[in-house]
Amino acid sequence: MEFFSIASGSSGNCICVGSDETHVMIDAGISGKRIEAGMNAYDLTTKDMQGVLITHEHSDHISGLGVIARKYGIPIYATEGTIQGILSTKSVGKIDPSLFHPIVPDEAFQIGDLEIHPIHISHDAADPVAYVVKNNEHKIGVLTDLGIYDDYIIDKMSGLDAMLLEANHDVNMLQVGSYPYPLKMRILGEYGHLSNELSGQLLGKLLHDDMKHVLLGHLSKENNLPELAYETVRLEVTMGENPYKGNDFPIEVAPRSEVSRLIKVS
Repeated sequence: MEFFSIASGSSGNCICVGSDETHVMIDAGISGKRIEAGMNAYDLTTKDMQGVLITHEHSDHISGLGVIARKYGIPIYATEGTIQGILSTKSVGKIDPSLFHPIVPDEAFQIGDLEIHPIHISHDAADPVAYVVKNNEHKIGVLTDLGIYDDYIIDKMSGLDAMLLEANHDVNMLQVGSYPYPLKMRILGEYGHLSNELSGQLLGKLLHDDMKHVLLGHLSKENNLPELAYETVRLEVTMGENPYKGNDFPIEVAPRSEVSRLIKVS
């Protein structure tokens, strides 16, 4: 299996996950042109995608969805609440209703040789999910846009070979920054986003001997720095109640607006 990030941040998100036979896109929150350029970086095209998995209806996850849906007719998988949110977002434009395939958290479904597991998350959207994509014995998780984690998340994300994990903000940068107070409280709340510290603490609970790669994503442009996210997550792993240290595993930060390197697990 393999995956890469085309964009990951508060300004737009798009991830590609696949096997030798099947590829899917997770979120389409950037322009169709940027999505295509990102796919081309690894000899893929947007029309090669056999499905688009949408996590939730916020604009940084769906802004390019209408364009690629109208151009390529790719099936769209999302919860019913997310589908209704997409249909009510005028900026996305019209999408053929037949392209939508409603999914239910905790009910796996198949796309080609990929087994998709949607997982409920805590975020201020209609019915948001994260995804675990499985092929044979390998699993890749994409987990962003959650305010809190619990035993359910830990259980559903266990045994991953690789993952993209949210490290959205540094708490101090957010608290002293220019955001209005209500927005700060929203981000810090249980329906907001994971801080660097919480990301590292969660990672410490998910690590195991066979974890091959961790990509930190969805960093805030205003309230985080790649180096700060990286070092904080590593420190939390090292200081946490787990048998690992932060440099025992490959950890890197997904670029906000550039294509990440191709990460393969086998």
